[in-house]
Amino acid sequence: MLRKPDPLSDTLMTVSLGPQHPSTHGVLRLELVLDGETVVKAIPDIGYLHTGIEKTMEKEKWQQVVTITCRADYLNSMGNDLGYCLAVEKLMGVDVPKRAQDLRVLFTELNRLSSHLVWFGTHAMDIGAMTAFFYAFTERERILDLYECATGARLHQSYFIVGGSRWDIPDTFVPLCDEFLKGFPKFLDECKRLVTGNRIFQRRTQGVGVMKREDAIDWGLSGPTIRGSGVNWDIRKAEPYSGYDTYDFKVPVYDTCDVWARYLVRMEEMEESWKICVEALNRVREPGEFVANHPKLKLPERDLMKQHIDVMIHHFLLASEGFTVPIGEVYQSIESARGELGFHVVSDGAERPYRVHMRTPSFINLSALPSMVEGSLIADVVAVIGSIDIVLGDVDR
Repeated sequence: MLRKPDPLSDTLMTVSLGPQHPSTHGVLRLELVLDGETVVKAIPDIGYLHTGIEKTMEKEKWQQVVTITCRADYLNSMGNDLGYCLAVEKLMGVDVPKRAQDLRVLFTELNRLSSHLVWFGTHAMDIGAMTAFFYAFTERERILDLYECATGARLHQSYFIVGGSRWDIPDTFVPLCDEFLKGFPKFLDECKRLVTGNRIFQRRTQGVGVMKREDAIDWGLSGPTIRGSGVNWDIRKAEPYSGYDTYDFKVPVYDTCDVWARYLVRMEEMEESWKICVEALNRVREPGEFVANHPKLKLPERDLMKQHIDVMIHHFLLASEGFTVPIGEVYQSIESARGELGFHVVSDGAERPYRVHMRTPSFINLSALPSMVEGSLIADVVAVIGSIDIVLGDVDR
């Protein structure tokens, strides 16, 4: 049982956890008031990674913004780009071709796997399981190799553009992706053997960082954090986008409301993302259009384009070509690796967005951290931070 500290005790001590501490998963500072080893009060201190990224988006043309969105949550880069593109496409009334939608689903689910692998490795290492970190990052490198094969970049791909994708996948991508997906279930089984079945890990996570169902809803939590509190809420199912309603997958939900539940949700989520990737890869084997046939989004045929010019020149022109968007505003949300990622985009009819605002899941989920850790031991604070899987670029923006 947790010991109830006396808030008026003269033994209270205030300490800082972070922002250099590696287990805060970024430049997060927590001001902790302690009674012995028990946390009396926790105050998150954020802003060390503030970039003004939303204001920067408003200075770029509509198609150029995708080079910025991926840098907010740098572990969910594809998802960030997708959310923005969907919002602008909704404003313009653009229908994205089926192949482009399948490519988007494939790459965002690979991105979810990549993000969850970073979470798995670092979360396990926070609690003392060093081997899991090397396993996770070795497998993640294979996903980054796939990104490099298809987009030329490993971390900030900017592959999705308004209307579809920047270019089609090369012939070498499908067999490489197929090879990776065939071996991934065996890797997950090994992870379960290493960590999930470990009794020490279970004792460090079960009954720790409890967030009851009603409280999770009141805080506005989302993603694996709220699904670990027994709430079946996933944007891919509740408000489908990019054809997610045509894929066969389930939403893992656990109701023990603790660090252990949030761990199990993400581990099962990787299995479901793997299923989606397998189905999406089978779909993209068939040829099709990868960008919408829209006069503002597709370059017209020119004599220069018919020659053997460098493909990068073509796509540079495609990205930098200015176009206007009808006056209006929309809100579009997607299910990122951390929860509901929303984009509020406003157009005044110009070549650049009038306003772009991001509803980032890490910021909302972090706000509930004090209620999870107050009354717990300081050693449990690290486990709770890892369980909500924050990215400080996503928090501070």
